[in-house]
Amino acid sequence: MANTSSAKKAARQMITRTEVNKGRRTRVKSEVRSVEEAIKSGDRSKAEAALKSAEPILVRNAQKGMMHKKTASRKVSRLAKRVKAMSA
Repeated sequence: MANTSSAKKAARQMITRTEVNKGRRTRVKSEVRSVEEAIKSGDRSKAEAALKSAEPILVRNAQKGMMHKKTASRKVSRLAKRVKAMSA
């Protein structure tokens, strides 16, 4: 257990941050899943709409430090590539 007051405060902050980050992680997974389900269903307009809503969430999470910037970029790129390939 934390002994100093600063360590106690850091422990409190960690609990709060963990809760916030859980929500962010869940939101990212849900948005990516919605894009993948739209791709699987074969509805291109639905997939494009889902991608358009998922992209800013991924980028924002990278800015907040939830994931690396290049990880978010790679995920967006791969999803966009799969949506684009639906027309072919």
